[in-house]
Amino acid sequence: MPQNQAKILSISWAQYSQEWNSSLHTHNHAELFFVVGGQGSFQLQNRQFSVGSRDLVIINSGVLHTELSQSGSPMEYIVLGVDSLEVLADTSGCVQSHFYTGWDEVVRCLRLMLQEVRNGQPGHQFICQHLLEVILLWLLRQDNLTLTAAAADRRSSRECDLVRRYIDDHFKENLTLDQLAALAHINKYHLVHTFRKEYNTSPISYQISRRIQESRMLLVSTDFNLSQIAQILGFSSLSYFSQSFRRLEGISPMEYRKRNRSAAR
Repeated sequence: MPQNQAKILSISWAQYSQEWNSSLHTHNHAELFFVVGGQGSFQLQNRQFSVGSRDLVIINSGVLHTELSQSGSPMEYIVLGVDSLEVLADTSGCVQSHFYTGWDEVVRCLRLMLQEVRNGQPGHQFICQHLLEVILLWLLRQDNLTLTAAAADRRSSRECDLVRRYIDDHFKENLTLDQLAALAHINKYHLVHTFRKEYNTSPISYQISRRIQESRMLLVSTDFNLSQIAQILGFSSLSYFSQSFRRLEGISPMEYRKRNRSAAR
């Protein structure tokens, strides 16, 4: 049973505000989002889907994602960070489920966990861990969810995971291999070799792909011109941005903007 190995790492409550940070990011553990109010959507690397109250979204470790709120109906959710747990999903590494039964019981457990963390009394970690196990049992009763213990051999090496998460947080900056290798305390040539083995790409290529992923959102959801987008994302020139975009997407940034804005109408 996965609840016997899963470990609670964090729990927090969030509601959309103007300070909401909606950049794509990853974690080295699973996240379980329980939408308790409002409406919004989740953006993954290659798709976006809507969510509302009583929805659960489970995102496996290492999956790029961000949360977006619907205008006029601020999304509110409670999110759990859980180690040694994953949901069986398609290639997106993410599953959405709607609660028809058991929602009130799960939310009561979540609010009790939040209360325990806020109060910080002795033994609150022990109580939160047991409440997590109760919640996971409720989830196992959902017909469309299959939870498993995350296999140890699926986890990235500690050094590569550290570098990947750093790039996710700083991809707009001018990063160098020397800087990333120093961060992981390993030789830069060893970093390139192990990173490519883990993710089938080099650290710098991964940074460029993160910039291009972010540019897709900016092209569709903003009116920034191409030069502004290139500057925002840290590209040294417009031509380098356009060249990188065409290499990864197969079309120019302007053509991508035209196609996706037409599709959204």
